[in-house]
Amino acid sequence: MPSGKATSSDVAAAAGVSRSAVSFAFNNPQRISVATRERILAAAEALGYAPSTLGRMLQAGTTNSIGVLLPQGLGRILENPYYSRFLMGAGQVCDQEGYTLLLTPPLQDSVLRAIPYAAVDGFVVCGLEADRGEVAELTRRGIPFVLIDSDRLEGAPSVEVDDRGGAREVARYLLELGHRRLAVLSIDPGAEVPVRGYRGPLARRMAGIADALAEFGLTMADVRLAEVPVTRAEGYRATIALMSGDPMSGGEPPTAVLALSDVLAYGAVDALQELAIKVPAEVSVTGFDDLAESSWFRPRLTTVRQPIVTKGRMAAEFLISAIRGEEQHPHHTLGTSLIVRESTAKPA
Repeated sequence: MPSGKATSSDVAAAAGVSRSAVSFAFNNPQRISVATRERILAAAEALGYAPSTLGRMLQAGTTNSIGVLLPQGLGRILENPYYSRFLMGAGQVCDQEGYTLLLTPPLQDSVLRAIPYAAVDGFVVCGLEADRGEVAELTRRGIPFVLIDSDRLEGAPSVEVDDRGGAREVARYLLELGHRRLAVLSIDPGAEVPVRGYRGPLARRMAGIADALAEFGLTMADVRLAEVPVTRAEGYRATIALMSGDPMSGGEPPTAVLALSDVLAYGAVDALQELAIKVPAEVSVTGFDDLAESSWFRPRLTTVRQPIVTKGRMAAEFLISAIRGEEQHPHHTLGTSLIVRESTAKPA
């Protein structure tokens, strides 16, 4: 036979049967005789033919895979250790239930374009607003999905944490220590914020900060705000600007930096140490997430703990239940807690 990969037509010709019989031999052996199946399998082995596992799964309407629909490219996602913790939890459930986990980043900068190319039974949708086109497309296609770090959507399972309560608690803690000159290192919300306002977890965290400020007679206008991508380098750069008298910052430098992710807080501490500003003696720093590094970072980081691995596990459990047609789970909110360590103190 000509060189190249053997096909089902090659096997059918060698065994003297139809292509349908070859398909039956691998997928529905009860539909052909034992002798015919053995002849087909012998021909397949001689030719080095192996049927496509994915093709068989798609024919059966299942892939035993779940996808994680990501809001950013893999380079940016893998730079954030939050996602490694989240995927650890989801992966644990996949291992237990016999599913594989497929990361699905945007295709040509479009999450919507990526959906048709992912051979999965359902999606964990991370960080996308419920009224965006991706969610509508999944609904139209009848693909099960679970929302994470998003807005709630009636009729779709979702898992979130108490972002508002956690941000309120850490902001209140800084204010109770006596800090009044606060800077917030926020997650970059994207270009649509002037039109649509903050959304999802970011909206909840900003609302929590505003709640705490109101208790002390302050508003968000009294806080300096830097909105940056969640990388340590961006946290560093934003803090340098805040502390160096950058005209965009205005006024006196802050006595406390409230970062809305631990990664941004690490960058803030890097910047302060480079500027020879003592943490926490001169400036306090807090984070949000309680990543593993935060407990041994120097100084050990005061932060808001959210159960990231549990969130990943719950998302995968909810999705696999939906795929199997089991009872749908409702919206679920996981608690947060303030973890006080060495990076905070009363203002000098």
